[in-house]
Amino acid sequence: MNPTRLMFVSALALALTPLTLAASDDKAKQVDRLDDATAVFTEVMATPDHAIPRDLLEKSECIVIVPGVKKAAFIFGAKFGTGYLFCRRAGGTGWSAPGTIRIEGGSFGFQIGASETDVVMLVMNHSGRNHLLSSKFTLGGDASVAAGPVGRSSTAETDAQMNAEILSWSRSKGLFAGISLTGATLRQDLDDNQALYGKRLENTEIVKDGAIHAPASAKRLLGLLNEYSDSREHKTDN
Repeated sequence: MNPTRLMFVSALALALTPLTLAASDDKAKQVDRLDDATAVFTEVMATPDHAIPRDLLEKSECIVIVPGVKKAAFIFGAKFGTGYLFCRRAGGTGWSAPGTIRIEGGSFGFQIGASETDVVMLVMNHSGRNHLLSSKFTLGGDASVAAGPVGRSSTAETDAQMNAEILSWSRSKGLFAGISLTGATLRQDLDDNQALYGKRLENTEIVKDGAIHAPASAKRLLGLLNEYSDSREHKTDN
């Protein structure tokens, strides 16, 4: 290789190294976050008397798990978190690979302090699924949302819960309970999808027909979703 070409190749390699390291770091963050989401779901479902009712999980179209939503407030408040959605595959059998999602919201009032909360949402019908897979939507505005019940069954559902497109729960300091997230905004995160899959994908592409295979870091969570929704469980090749 002549000296000029060698210098060009060396310069190119040096220029690309930071990009390669950044991509590797972004992917590692996704692996850690999927581990956190798996831990949240495992711990929530491990106590049946205070868990998401399994019959609701079995009926759901999609699930959203956002570990560690951060909330900070001093008069004005703000919420921010990133997590994952999984939707039923075609025919309602098994679950799709995960798409990434961000939850953002604000509040106003006399408040001060900071906290970190895990959030879980079930999408209960096709309309809610369509909203979830749009680029951005507002809970309580574009899609109806209600606090979800906890326990072994959903017999304690209210009319609001029965008619809601999305049911939501939160866990803070070990306490898991239904919570209304009215006003919060959900949107897909194309950068996080790229970090997870190596290419820029829309969430609709990820969940469609099982064409996208789940990364290895999501396998355990997918297994748990199948375990706790066994009435619609089928083995998948994800």
